[in-house]
Amino acid sequence: MRRLRSWCVALVLGVLLLAGCGGGPSLENQGEVTAPPGDSRHLVIGSAGFTESDLLANMYALLLKNAGYGTEILSVANRELYEPALESGQIDVVPEYAATFADWLNAKTHGADAKPVGSPDLDATMKALRTLAAPRGLTVLDPGRAVDQNAFAVTAAYAKKHDLKTLSDLGASGLGVRLAAGDECVQRPYCEPGLKSVYGIDITGIDPKGVGTTQSKQAVQNGQDQMVLITSTDATLTDFGLVILDDDKHLQNADYIVPVVNRSRAGSDKVATALGALNSVLTTDDLASLNQQVDSWRRLPEDVARTYLEDKGLLK
Repeated sequence: MRRLRSWCVALVLGVLLLAGCGGGPSLENQGEVTAPPGDSRHLVIGSAGFTESDLLANMYALLLKNAGYGTEILSVANRELYEPALESGQIDVVPEYAATFADWLNAKTHGADAKPVGSPDLDATMKALRTLAAPRGLTVLDPGRAVDQNAFAVTAAYAKKHDLKTLSDLGASGLGVRLAAGDECVQRPYCEPGLKSVYGIDITGIDPKGVGTTQSKQAVQNGQDQMVLITSTDATLTDFGLVILDDDKHLQNADYIVPVVNRSRAGSDKVATALGALNSVLTTDDLASLNQQVDSWRRLPEDVARTYLEDKGLLK
């Protein structure tokens, strides 16, 4: 039923968007924000349909409900659909990733070949993101402490044997490394090229098993590969005996969790305050643990989100 509902929502949003329905700034008015901050009493929170997004959407919904708003969650697993819906006011709030969303809006605004504006510098990334979001009627709230970015892991035994704690340690070791990752890693500046140029790591080959897949982690676990590309909130590393090597030279972009809201419907200080309460408590490790409870322990995202917020004293 959940998959059916998500499909139906995506279909309806697609039809509405094609019909030009919306309340955001028109293209000719981009560059100026005309709508004052709004404070709708019923807010729709968008989820991108994967575990972490579901968890964040549920936390946002619970925090906003706690602040007196009516809330509902819509799962739309495609940014090409949910971002225009956010602009038009069909969706009011979404959890996003600062650098990724900045680059996405930049490409949408300036074309697919536009120079990326997301970077490892959080302040610069947020400035670029807010500049791109404002003309579209969107407000990007403050980021918290949690970040979900690319990361690289090796087995704990391998790290201990070679005294590795950081990617710099691995580069200095001179060890040849076969990397389990997506096949695009060969060209991505934050993958093989960056590992070589920034850290001096000797990448001997890419094993195209995907990003953080079970197969890629098993390949490192059994010694077929030496390192795997994952995400920093991967909840299953201990199951495979893996540990993350610290990105000590900050190769990866600043993909901090940020709430993005439709300014005319959810741009009030009250909304910002309600969602900002999460910033002081939610960490990257917390997010990984919450993901694990859903993915490995088969708990419902809403239950996991509620328990976490209650434990942190954020719900009345």
